Amino acid sequence: MVSKLTQDPHSTRDGEREKVLEVAIGREVRAFRRQQEITVAELSQITGLSIGMLSKIENGNTSPSLTTLQLLANALSVPLTSFFRRFEESRQAVHTKSGEGVSIDREGTRAHQQYNLLGHIGSNASGVIVEPYLITLTAESDVFPTFQHGGIETIYMLEGEVDYRHGDDVYALKAGDTLFFDADAPHGPEKLVSLPARYLSVISYPQNT
Repeated sequence: MVSKLTQDPHSTRDGEREKVLEVAIGREVRAFRRQQEITVAELSQITGLSIGMLSKIENGNTSPSLTTLQLLANALSVPLTSFFRRFEESRQAVHTKSGEGVSIDREGTRAHQQYNLLGHIGSNASGVIVEPYLITLTAESDVFPTFQHGGIETIYMLEGEVDYRHGDDVYALKAGDTLFFDADAPHGPEKLVSLPARYLSVISYPQNT
Protein backbone atom coordinates (compact mmCIF):
# COMPACT_ATOMS: atom_id res chain seq x y z
CA MET A 1 0.00 0.00 0.00
CA VAL A 2 1.38 3.39 -1.00
CA SER A 3 0.37 6.48 0.98
CA LYS A 4 0.52 9.90 -0.61
CA LEU A 5 2.80 12.32 1.26
CA THR A 6 1.33 15.75 1.98
CA GLN A 7 4.71 17.49 2.01
CA ASP A 8 6.89 17.90 -1.06
CA PRO A 9 10.51 17.29 0.08
CA HIS A 10 11.84 19.04 -3.02
CA SER A 11 9.93 22.28 -2.69
CA THR A 12 11.08 25.39 -0.86
CA ARG A 13 9.25 26.15 2.35
CA ASP A 14 5.65 27.11 1.71
CA GLY A 15 6.06 26.75 -2.03
CA GLU A 16 7.90 29.18 -4.23
CA ARG A 17 11.11 30.73 -2.94
CA GLU A 18 9.90 34.31 -3.44
CA LYS A 19 7.13 33.73 -0.90
CA VAL A 20 9.45 32.89 2.00
CA LEU A 21 9.86 36.52 3.12
CA GLU A 22 6.11 37.15 2.94
CA VAL A 23 5.44 34.01 4.99
CA ALA A 24 7.98 35.04 7.63
CA ILE A 25 6.43 38.52 7.90
CA GLY A 26 2.92 37.08 8.10
CA ARG A 27 3.86 34.74 10.93
CA GLU A 28 5.34 37.59 12.94
CA VAL A 29 2.29 39.83 12.40
CA ARG A 30 -0.01 37.02 13.55
CA ALA A 31 2.20 36.20 16.54
CA PHE A 32 2.37 39.81 17.77
CA ARG A 33 -1.39 40.26 17.25
CA ARG A 34 -2.20 37.13 19.26
CA GLN A 35 0.27 38.03 22.00
CA GLN A 36 -1.65 41.27 22.49
CA GLU A 37 -5.01 39.49 22.22
CA ILE A 38 -6.11 41.65 19.31
CA THR A 39 -8.56 40.21 16.81
CA VAL A 40 -8.16 40.67 13.06
CA ALA A 41 -11.27 42.86 13.09
CA GLU A 42 -9.80 45.07 15.83
CA LEU A 43 -6.48 45.36 13.98
CA SER A 44 -8.42 46.30 10.87
CA GLN A 45 -10.11 49.16 12.72
CA ILE A 46 -6.84 50.42 14.18
CA THR A 47 -4.87 50.36 10.92
CA GLY A 48 -7.59 51.04 8.36
CA LEU A 49 -6.55 47.90 6.46
CA SER A 50 -9.32 45.54 5.39
CA ILE A 51 -9.82 42.20 7.13
CA GLY A 52 -9.17 40.50 3.79
CA MET A 53 -5.85 42.28 3.36
CA LEU A 54 -4.77 41.43 6.90
CA SER A 55 -5.67 37.79 6.29
CA LYS A 56 -3.55 37.75 3.14
CA ILE A 57 -0.62 39.31 5.00
CA GLU A 58 -0.80 36.84 7.91
CA ASN A 59 -1.00 33.89 5.53
CA GLY A 60 1.93 35.10 3.44
CA ASN A 61 -0.22 35.54 0.34
CA THR A 62 0.75 39.11 -0.43
CA SER A 63 3.81 41.36 -0.24
CA PRO A 64 2.95 44.29 2.05
CA SER A 65 4.45 47.69 1.30
CA LEU A 66 6.70 49.47 3.79
CA THR A 67 3.84 51.87 4.50
CA THR A 68 1.58 48.96 5.39
CA LEU A 69 4.25 47.39 7.59
CA GLN A 70 4.76 50.71 9.38
CA LEU A 71 1.00 50.90 10.07
CA LEU A 72 1.10 47.39 11.53
CA ALA A 73 4.23 48.13 13.57
CA ASN A 74 2.62 51.23 15.08
CA ALA A 75 -0.63 49.41 15.80
CA LEU A 76 1.17 46.52 17.48
CA SER A 77 3.75 48.75 19.24
CA VAL A 78 6.72 46.83 17.86
CA PRO A 79 9.75 47.92 15.80
CA LEU A 80 9.31 47.56 12.04
CA THR A 81 12.39 45.32 11.92
CA SER A 82 10.76 42.77 14.25
CA PHE A 83 8.68 41.52 11.32
CA PHE A 84 11.85 40.28 9.63
CA ARG A 85 13.49 38.49 12.56
CA ARG A 86 12.61 34.91 11.54
CA PHE A 87 13.62 35.53 7.95
CA GLU A 88 17.02 36.76 9.12
CA GLU A 89 17.67 33.89 11.54
CA SER A 90 20.64 31.74 10.61
CA ARG A 91 19.99 28.10 9.73
CA GLN A 92 22.63 25.66 10.90
CA ALA A 93 24.17 22.73 9.10
CA VAL A 94 26.61 20.16 10.54
CA HIS A 95 29.06 18.33 8.26
CA THR A 96 30.60 15.26 9.88
CA LYS A 97 33.29 13.56 7.81
CA SER A 98 33.79 9.82 7.77
CA GLY A 99 35.20 8.59 11.08
CA GLU A 100 34.75 11.94 12.83
CA GLY A 101 31.54 11.24 14.75
CA VAL A 102 31.63 11.91 18.49
CA SER A 103 31.90 8.69 20.50
CA ILE A 104 29.09 8.52 23.07
CA ASP A 105 28.85 6.33 26.18
CA ARG A 106 25.16 5.56 26.59
CA GLU A 107 23.98 4.10 29.88
CA GLY A 108 23.85 0.31 29.67
CA THR A 109 26.37 -0.10 26.84
CA ARG A 110 29.08 -2.78 27.04
CA ALA A 111 32.42 -3.45 25.40
CA HIS A 112 32.31 -3.92 21.61
CA GLN A 113 29.28 -1.61 21.41
CA GLN A 114 30.20 1.72 19.82
CA TYR A 115 27.86 4.71 19.53
CA ASN A 116 28.94 7.65 17.37
CA LEU A 117 26.88 10.85 17.32
CA LEU A 118 26.99 12.09 13.71
CA GLY A 119 25.75 15.62 14.32
CA HIS A 120 23.69 17.80 16.61
CA ILE A 121 21.74 21.06 16.27
CA GLY A 122 20.33 22.49 19.48
CA SER A 123 17.47 24.99 19.78
CA ASN A 124 16.07 25.70 16.33
CA ALA A 125 13.00 27.07 14.56
CA SER A 126 11.52 23.63 13.88
CA GLY A 127 11.04 22.91 17.60
CA VAL A 128 12.48 19.41 17.12
CA ILE A 129 15.81 17.93 18.24
CA VAL A 130 17.24 15.18 16.04
CA GLU A 131 20.14 12.93 17.12
CA PRO A 132 21.67 10.68 14.43
CA TYR A 133 23.90 7.85 15.67
CA LEU A 134 26.05 5.29 13.89
CA ILE A 135 26.01 2.16 16.04
CA THR A 136 28.54 -0.63 15.61
CA LEU A 137 28.31 -3.98 17.40
CA THR A 138 31.39 -6.17 16.95
CA ALA A 139 31.11 -9.01 19.51
CA GLU A 140 28.57 -10.95 21.53
CA SER A 141 27.68 -9.60 24.96
CA ASP A 142 26.27 -11.31 28.03
CA VAL A 143 23.89 -8.43 28.65
CA PHE A 144 22.24 -6.34 25.94
CA PRO A 145 21.36 -2.73 26.69
CA THR A 146 17.68 -1.79 26.83
CA PHE A 147 16.82 1.84 26.25
CA GLN A 148 13.66 3.77 26.97
CA HIS A 149 13.26 7.49 26.26
CA GLY A 150 10.85 9.97 24.73
CA GLY A 151 10.50 10.67 21.04
CA ILE A 152 10.48 8.70 17.81
CA GLU A 153 13.38 6.54 16.64
CA THR A 154 14.31 5.14 13.24
CA ILE A 155 16.82 2.34 12.75
CA TYR A 156 18.32 1.57 9.35
CA MET A 157 20.51 -1.53 9.07
CA LEU A 158 23.76 -1.09 7.12
CA GLU A 159 25.33 -4.52 7.61
CA GLY A 160 25.01 -7.64 9.72
CA GLU A 161 21.86 -9.08 11.27
CA VAL A 162 20.27 -8.20 14.61
CA ASP A 163 17.13 -9.37 16.39
CA TYR A 164 15.88 -6.09 17.81
CA ARG A 165 13.35 -5.84 20.62
CA HIS A 166 10.67 -3.17 20.88
CA GLY A 167 8.33 -3.69 23.80
CA ASP A 168 7.00 -7.26 23.58
CA ASP A 169 7.99 -7.74 19.93
CA VAL A 170 11.29 -8.81 18.37
CA TYR A 171 12.17 -7.87 14.78
CA ALA A 172 14.78 -9.62 12.62
CA LEU A 173 16.73 -6.80 10.98
CA LYS A 174 19.06 -7.33 8.02
CA ALA A 175 21.00 -4.89 5.83
CA GLY A 176 18.53 -2.52 4.16
CA ASP A 177 15.79 -3.05 6.76
CA THR A 178 14.19 -0.16 8.64
CA LEU A 179 12.48 -0.10 12.04
CA PHE A 180 10.48 3.02 12.95
CA PHE A 181 9.06 3.15 16.47
CA ASP A 182 7.89 5.02 19.57
CA ALA A 183 11.03 5.15 21.72
CA ASP A 184 9.07 5.31 24.99
CA ALA A 185 8.79 1.50 24.89
CA PRO A 186 11.81 -0.53 26.09
CA HIS A 187 13.98 -1.30 23.07
CA GLY A 188 17.41 -2.58 22.13
CA PRO A 189 19.28 -5.46 20.44
CA GLU A 190 17.99 -8.83 21.64
CA LYS A 191 20.34 -11.09 19.70
CA LEU A 192 23.33 -10.45 17.44
CA VAL A 193 22.77 -12.88 14.59
CA SER A 194 25.56 -11.84 12.20
CA LEU A 195 28.55 -9.67 13.17
CA PRO A 196 29.76 -7.05 12.76
CA ALA A 197 26.43 -5.26 12.81
CA ARG A 198 26.16 -1.59 11.90
CA TYR A 199 23.06 0.54 11.79
CA LEU A 200 21.94 4.15 11.82
CA SER A 201 19.74 5.22 14.72
CA VAL A 202 17.97 8.58 14.33
CA ILE A 203 16.10 9.87 17.41
CA SER A 204 13.80 12.89 17.26
CA TYR A 205 11.96 14.62 20.09
CA PRO A 206 10.52 18.06 20.97
CA GLN A 207 13.27 20.43 22.07
CA ASN A 208 11.34 21.55 25.16
CA THR A 209 11.54 18.08 26.76
